[in-house]
Amino acid sequence: MPLEYAGGGVLKEHAAVRQGVGVFDVSHLGKATVTGPGAADFVNACLSNDLARIEPGRAQYTLCCDEATGGVVDDLIAYLYRPEHVFLVPNAANTAEVVRRLAAAAPAGIEVTDRHREYAILAVQGPGSAAVLAALGLPAGHPYLAFTEARLGDTPVTVCRTGYTGEHGYELVLPWDSALPVWDALLAQDGVRPAGLGARDTLRTEMGYPLHGQDLSLSITPVQARLGWAVGWAKPAFWGRAALLAEKQAGPHRLSWGLEATDRGIPRPHMRVLRGAGPAGGSGDEVVGEVTSGTFSPTRRVGIGLALIGTAAGLGEGDQVQVDVRGRPSTMRLVKPPFVTPSVRS
Repeated sequence: MPLEYAGGGVLKEHAAVRQGVGVFDVSHLGKATVTGPGAADFVNACLSNDLARIEPGRAQYTLCCDEATGGVVDDLIAYLYRPEHVFLVPNAANTAEVVRRLAAAAPAGIEVTDRHREYAILAVQGPGSAAVLAALGLPAGHPYLAFTEARLGDTPVTVCRTGYTGEHGYELVLPWDSALPVWDALLAQDGVRPAGLGARDTLRTEMGYPLHGQDLSLSITPVQARLGWAVGWAKPAFWGRAALLAEKQAGPHRLSWGLEATDRGIPRPHMRVLRGAGPAGGSGDEVVGEVTSGTFSPTRRVGIGLALIGTAAGLGEGDQVQVDVRGRPSTMRLVKPPFVTPSVRS
């Protein structure tokens, strides 16, 4: 996936998604299936969210957590086709590990298969995305996190109301060998612009969506990342349940916060966060956290980011902190994302 496309640039690609339609080739994402009698129940006993809360034809954001620590092995989307068929979309770098863990735990009759090279994924995102799909004869009227199976000519396509941008959009799962003609058909529509990794990062950061390896990891739990909504706390079993319940009850030692610059500073991963002037007071050189994601927001025209802040610091929403931006302090405010108004559920 390129950082940006020729003739575009991150700012233009970002604007296309916020105002019109952008298309991402995210075929680097992993794909795996869990099949066999009781496949959905097996997945539900492993991954964090409660798959029993959705019906076939729906997708769900969920987490693969480490059994011992509750740290996040990966965050992924689970497509529930049938009780005997679950399709998983992990992050590219973590697919093999997710498949390995599921396969190792699978009982007789359950098959876990890495299908990365069998399927491509194209993300059509933005306010005009439904019209683009409709012009190609693809369904676009289903609700958020619902999916439907369709055809584009002779190509089978699963159309899901999902995305990583905060805008109304769709992700198309289709055979790997059919990706290029479908990509060309999408880009042939008026006003559609290809978008790369740079815009994908600015868009997801404006929404406060976490990136595994930065905002989530084996050392960053769902409780710390404020992803408790993606955990089925009432379920009798899922990987990491005991550790996460204990952390939730005791209270995490750090929490994810949004950062919004009040000056020209732009936060970047691994920059130190220091206590700043504000309601909490205190010394300006006390390190209270670390930036996990950061960028310049093309929509807001300010620096924004995510940071893990120690709860012992006693800081809260609206408090000011200092971010060490290459040796210079930048004043930023703690906020709860998103930084923009989303249309994803509209």
